[in-house]
Amino acid sequence: MIFTPCKEEQMNQLDGFYRTVVGYLEANVNYPKWTDDHPGTESIAQAIADGTQYICMDGDRIVGAVRLSENPEGFYEAGEWSKPLKEGEYLAIHALAVHPGCARRGIGSYLVKECIGKAKHDGYQAIRLDVVPGNYPAADLYQKMGFQYAGTKDLRRDIEEIPVFDLYELNL
Repeated sequence: MIFTPCKEEQMNQLDGFYRTVVGYLEANVNYPKWTDDHPGTESIAQAIADGTQYICMDGDRIVGAVRLSENPEGFYEAGEWSKPLKEGEYLAIHALAVHPGCARRGIGSYLVKECIGKAKHDGYQAIRLDVVPGNYPAADLYQKMGFQYAGTKDLRRDIEEIPVFDLYELNL
């Protein structure tokens, strides 16, 4: 497997990947409460343009994806963080997904390890993220990878179905 920034020419393939993941979630248990709008085509294209969209390739197939950015996309100041850090001193993980046909093969752990490695290499002090309450698979993955719970908070995203988020951090 290869962890790499997503290129513009891979946009359609990545969009199809996320549509497959959302379709699977909607047909089963949609723990992250994703929809066709999130992660949507516009946000995927923007992340690729910004250089924050990463993919996990197995040959020529995308088997995992994640956005890794300095932008927490919400009011992270509300978190009960163990270290007071400003934006730019930590990276935030967003929209981490594994292809449903590749579940339980360690791809989620691989993606998180690669995010940790990149954050360390680039000199960040921590990785922070948010999880929809009740998204047990994500919370379990992050806790297994050493992330610590940092409170359940309103991130001021104005999403009626998700008024609060569980926050996690890993200090590097």
